[in-house]
Amino acid sequence: MANIVEMPKLSDTMEEGAVASWLKKEGDTVEEGGSLCEIETDKATMEYQSPFGGVLLKIIAQPGKTMALNTPIAVIGKKGEAFDMNALMAAAGSKAAPAPGAHAAQAAHAAKPAPVAAAAKPASPVAPVAPASPVNTGRIKSSPLARRMAAASNVNLAGVAGSGPAGRIVMRDIEAVVARGGASGSTNNGGFVPMAPREDQTISVTLMRKTIAKRLLAGKNDAPHFYLTRSVNMGNMMQWRQMLNDAAGEKGTKVSVNDLVIFATSRALRHHPGINASWQGDNIVQFGAVHMCVAVALPTGLVTPVIRNADQMPVRDIAAASRSLAQRAKAGQLANEDYAGGTFTISNLGMFGIEEFTAIINPPQAAILAVGATIPTPAVDAKGNVVVEQRMKITMSCDHRVIDGVMGAEFLKTLAGFLEQPLMMMV
Repeated sequence: MANIVEMPKLSDTMEEGAVASWLKKEGDTVEEGGSLCEIETDKATMEYQSPFGGVLLKIIAQPGKTMALNTPIAVIGKKGEAFDMNALMAAAGSKAAPAPGAHAAQAAHAAKPAPVAAAAKPASPVAPVAPASPVNTGRIKSSPLARRMAAASNVNLAGVAGSGPAGRIVMRDIEAVVARGGASGSTNNGGFVPMAPREDQTISVTLMRKTIAKRLLAGKNDAPHFYLTRSVNMGNMMQWRQMLNDAAGEKGTKVSVNDLVIFATSRALRHHPGINASWQGDNIVQFGAVHMCVAVALPTGLVTPVIRNADQMPVRDIAAASRSLAQRAKAGQLANEDYAGGTFTISNLGMFGIEEFTAIINPPQAAILAVGATIPTPAVDAKGNVVVEQRMKITMSCDHRVIDGVMGAEFLKTLAGFLEQPLMMMV
């Protein structure tokens, strides 16, 4: 008996999905566990292995169309097998309604004749093309007034077609060029060429973008945010980074500023478990482990894969894990477990030159750290002298249901101390 393939649940937060592309076509043989299609989830586009073996008798889900979970997407059975969609759905216990147009189908039926194409409409008559205006070469004939107007308007006379006697350029020719913004090859307005207007574009929202919108809207609306900002002197940390990278050599794992921020933040969270927490309604959960979410920007949206037990990892291991997650995210190779269980998130826009920003909390976490660029900044030292320091601003968004102002300030004080004096993390 033929079997219905339903839209699967490929992630913990997936509520709907879409077939991105079919890897088999109707009539192809499909092996159980073999590649059947690519499915777009709320987090990534993932290859889906067929739960049944046989022949792909019917494709129901069209690529790009969003469908609810457990909705039929295909029928797999024996070659030449007759099947009834309603009977299959009843046998499968599916509650989804039949897809539009689904009906008793016979695989042995003759193919329906292709609809006859409507007679092509006669082509619209092509408007005659006006001959191109002549371009002046050699000595340019022009009136004195036209030359003065051209000079004042920065119009190149070589690109102007004259309408006066014997092709002489007159005042009205210059006025026409200026009126149409410097056409006819002129270089008026300092060489400015008007750009063609762009048309409006309607872009379909991906499941990932829908999920991001839903989660961040909930995070912003449900969690009462407040923000704490602190400026940090990164001079010693930058020197330590240079030492680490020099010691790594050409083939060793290089350490980025973001890796050092993850390293320091994970250890600061160990000293402040109230920040590494979550609001659960009647309870506040303080997590025992520090699972650090690292924001990675993709063309389709922002994902936050997790570095597990970051507070237990050496800085080079954090650097290697961070690079691996970023590369796999951009290649669409992250699995569900790579997203699950994060307890704190870091979002870094410093590499884009952003000096300071605020981020929206990633629920159900209680805080997120926004990291800006490290830039040379005038500062006053302990002796009252104005010096230039490598300073970085960090802003923590806090869920006020979990974190109070003093609690957040004490955490940032610890974190700033670690970033300014890296040796303090070794104590």
